[in-house]
Amino acid sequence: MTTSVKEAGETFRKLHEGPRLLLLANAWDAGSARLVESLGGRAVATSSAAVAWAHGYPDGDVLPVKILVATVAEIARVIRIPLSVDVEGGYSTDPAVAAEAVAAVIDAGGVGINIEDGDGSPDLLCAKIERIRSVAARKGVELFINARTDVYLFELEPEERRLAATLARAARYRGAGADGIFVPGVIDAKEIAELAKGVGLPLNVLTRPGLPDGATLLRLGVRRLSAGSGIAQRLWLEATALAREFLETGRSDPLFAAGMPYGDINGLMKN
Repeated sequence: MTTSVKEAGETFRKLHEGPRLLLLANAWDAGSARLVESLGGRAVATSSAAVAWAHGYPDGDVLPVKILVATVAEIARVIRIPLSVDVEGGYSTDPAVAAEAVAAVIDAGGVGINIEDGDGSPDLLCAKIERIRSVAARKGVELFINARTDVYLFELEPEERRLAATLARAARYRGAGADGIFVPGVIDAKEIAELAKGVGLPLNVLTRPGLPDGATLLRLGVRRLSAGSGIAQRLWLEATALAREFLETGRSDPLFAAGMPYGDINGLMKN
C-alpha cells in the first residue's frame, strides 16, 4: 500500500459517511484484490471463507493467523486503497490473544476489521473489541472495527425476536468501541430500515438471495454492502465444471471459450 496507514484509515472511515453506498467485492489474495481495485473498488475487504479456502482450510476460525497475516501483507503490497480484514472471531476465545492477532493484521497493512460473535456470547465479543481498540490506539491506528452479529445468519433467536436481539447486541458492541455493525442474513426491507435507524453506527449487510439492490439499501439507511464469499463461491463452481470436463475429456476448447485474456491478467499485476 503506497498511502500511509493513517491516510488509509481516515479514507476508509470517510467511506462509511456517504453519500454513496460502500460496495465491497470481497477478495481473497493479492491478485483478486488488485482486480477489485482496477475495477473501481474504493476499498478492498477480505472474505474469511474465501481466504481460508484458497489456502486449503475450512472457514470457521481454523486458518492459522500467520497465513492470514501473510495474505494481508501480500494484498497491501499491491493496492493503493484501504484494506479491511475479516478476522472471524479473532481466532481465539481469549480477548488478549485475539487482540494480538489483530495487532499483526494492523502491522501487515489492515486499517479495518470484521470481528464476529457467531454463536458465542456478546460479553466475549465486547471484551475482544475493548482489547483490540486498546491495541490499535497504542499503535496509533484509528482502526475501523466492524462488529458482526450473527443473530439473523445463524437464527440464534426466533424470527419475531431477531430484530430486538440484534439491536441489543449492537448497543453493547457500540459501547465497547465498535465503529460499525454488520448484520449478515437480514433481507427484509422493513427490518433493515429499523436496524439502520437503531444501531447508532454505519450498518453493513451481506449479499443474499432476496436482498434489495444497492440503491434501495442506501435509501433504507445502509452504509455498506459486502459480497462476502459470493464471488469466490461462483468461481469455485465455474472452476469445478471446467476441471471436471477437462479431466473427463482432455478437451482444450472449453477452457478458452470464455476467459480473460492472458495478457490482460498479466498486465493487471504490473502495477
